[in-house]
Amino acid sequence: MSAQTIPLHLLKALLELQLHLGRLLQESGQQWLEHAARTGPERIAETGSEIEGLQQSGSWQELATLPAQAFWRHAHLRMGHAQALVQTAVASQMALTQGMQQAVQDWQRQVAGVLGGEQGVADPTVPWSDLLARWTSAVQAVASPGHAHPAETAPAQASAQAH
Repeated sequence: MSAQTIPLHLLKALLELQLHLGRLLQESGQQWLEHAARTGPERIAETGSEIEGLQQSGSWQELATLPAQAFWRHAHLRMGHAQALVQTAVASQMALTQGMQQAVQDWQRQVAGVLGGEQGVADPTVPWSDLLARWTSAVQAVASPGHAHPAETAPAQASAQAH
């Protein structure tokens, strides 16, 4: 890999990361929409049955007890809905977090491979300062073709940044 193609490969890696994160966010949004589609009709039916109850009451005493009955019925139903919502939220956020971690790890491997390229340093455990130093030297090499090859300047820059 030449010094001129390193920025292109880094841009490709960044775009892949952005696309991966975008897909994860879309999947998360889709899960929320599916949850709303499942629970929406239930809630509409509950409201309809309450309206029917109001319409069928024939006395003032029945109407007077409806708010208390409705409160306890709603409290019980909403507790179940809240638990289901929390479970959905936790599962969705866990999947999103794991997907994002995987996307970032893949991106790190790609960047390490691009920056390590000819030296064979495609290890994602390479410290970020080394990766940054290699990236900086690669960009400088492209900006000034008369300078030394990035592989020759990277160790010197990495040690200079460490101090």
